[in-house]
Amino acid sequence: MSESETGLLALTPPYYAVIFSSLRREGDAGYGAMSEQMVALAREQPGFLGMESARDGLGITVSYWQSLEAIRQWKGQVDHGVAQRRGRQDWYSAYRVRIALVEREYGMT
Repeated sequence: MSESETGLLALTPPYYAVIFSSLRREGDAGYGAMSEQMVALAREQPGFLGMESARDGLGITVSYWQSLEAIRQWKGQVDHGVAQRRGRQDWYSAYRVRIALVEREYGMT
């Protein structure tokens, strides 16, 4: 994993992308602290390659993984499960998760 001068990740395909799109409810209700914890925890997971995120109304977080098995293990991680339940109950009015195989990547810095 490496970051370009822009802060964007530059990865070598193939790898997997988990694309999480969401609409938040009003207020924080502990979201900020949990988000920071989940980013730190994801970085410790085997097969994690990196993450990019943006929010302006619609939130999009893309995490990158070496394999589908690494994604399955992250989805089943106990603390991540707690965050997922809180997300459904407290933080998100709607969300979608998409998993994609990235076969090619290019760009500029």
